[in-house]
Amino acid sequence: MGEFYLANEYWFAVFQLVTAMLGMGATLTPRDFREVLVEPKAVASGSVIQLILVPLVALAFISAFGIAGGVAVGIALIAAIPGGTTSNIFTFFARGNVPLSITITALTTLACLFTTPLILEFLITQYMPDDFTMPRAQIMTEIALTLLLPLLVGMLYLRFFPGTAADFSKWVVRASLFGIALIITGALSSGRLDLDAFGGENIALVAGLILTMALASWLVCKALRLSRPDSTAINMEVVVRNVNLGFMLKASLFPAIVGQPDAIGDMVLFTLLLYGVLQMLIALGLIVRGRRLARAA
Repeated sequence: MGEFYLANEYWFAVFQLVTAMLGMGATLTPRDFREVLVEPKAVASGSVIQLILVPLVALAFISAFGIAGGVAVGIALIAAIPGGTTSNIFTFFARGNVPLSITITALTTLACLFTTPLILEFLITQYMPDDFTMPRAQIMTEIALTLLLPLLVGMLYLRFFPGTAADFSKWVVRASLFGIALIITGALSSGRLDLDAFGGENIALVAGLILTMALASWLVCKALRLSRPDSTAINMEVVVRNVNLGFMLKASLFPAIVGQPDAIGDMVLFTLLLYGVLQMLIALGLIVRGRRLARAA
């Protein structure tokens, strides 16, 4: 399994990303974007926090703690990718503004075609070898084909087959989760995930990053006097990233090669997986807090 995974890591990542975006698309209609017109302040605030504040927090962390190598690249990827599809579900459980969450997810997903390569170039070019050139055109092409195209196909499925769209979405999302499980299993069996090599300090840094992102988002929402449901949706969007896209970009930028250790790529993968676990724990806390505040209102 280990050698097979290393030889096909990119396609494992593509599979889980495409199925995730198909599932998201099959739950969206053009009407879901009405939030842009209904509450432009909340949509604009959430999008700016996602596209500007989060990368600035990542930059501050990388600079303040002297982070370099694979962990720096992993943090940059986390900052460059948009919110994940599960943020919409978690927002519902937290009694947040679900239409707002869907709108911000969709808008930042569309925007990431251009913003992701720009943010990556801004954050990590200086940490790469001198002969490294950010493959902006390649990243934009891969995002278009594996993120935006499946999203559109999913929306078309809902448009033409509304009776089965819910089941279709459910099964392709499950396939995506299975894809993530395969990535974890493959990485473990290949020996690429080494907890000792990653180190407790880096674990603390990634945990500190997600907590700082959540705190910064909460403070901005409070300063803007957004409603509790709107703030909950935005905070969830900031915390729950599209780690699926991160896996695909990692596999594209740092492809695993059988028999050739990759210190940077392995650390990037570990950083993304660790963030994926931590974001679920933080999201659970936001759900508990949101439900408690909703009952008290």
